[in-house]
Amino acid sequence: MTEDKDFKNIDFTQLILEGKEFENCSFTNCNFSNAHISNFLFSECIFEQSDLSMAQVANTSFQDCTFNQCKLIGIPWEQCNTFLLSFSFNFCQLNLGSFFKLNLKNSHFTQCEMHEVDFSQANMSGLLLDNCNLKSAIFEGTNLQKTNFKTASNYCIDPESNQLKGAKFSKDGLSGLLDKYKLVISD
Repeated sequence: MTEDKDFKNIDFTQLILEGKEFENCSFTNCNFSNAHISNFLFSECIFEQSDLSMAQVANTSFQDCTFNQCKLIGIPWEQCNTFLLSFSFNFCQLNLGSFFKLNLKNSHFTQCEMHEVDFSQANMSGLLLDNCNLKSAIFEGTNLQKTNFKTASNYCIDPESNQLKGAKFSKDGLSGLLDKYKLVISD
């Protein structure tokens, strides 16, 4: 296990990696794009300005990990190990990712671009989606109870196929709940 180490400007795509464990490490400006990091354990790690797009994450553990200004496009997060799964995303690009059936209650999303992300059947209850752009994100059978969408934008959620009790929306965002009815809403 590697502990308390800072990695900077490392291209992990050029290294042969398998089943590594990292605890309390930081990864700054590192490249993991298309890397096979399956079966890895990242515990209390911070990723800064790193690219993990299309990384292979089968059975990878992310326990209390933070991603700041990272590119995380096309990641199938539902393939991760769900034991103690918790992460925070700040100013990240999460487009085309999938959180299908994941429990995201202990996750945080702040100012993230989340275009076409699949949240089907996920548990997002009580989350704050702070200034997140959810353009074409998929919500189907999703638990959104007490989820805060007040500052989120571009979402389209069908109230009939998702759990919304206690969810918070701004007046400007209400049209995202009515899209399926093809209504014309004006100021």
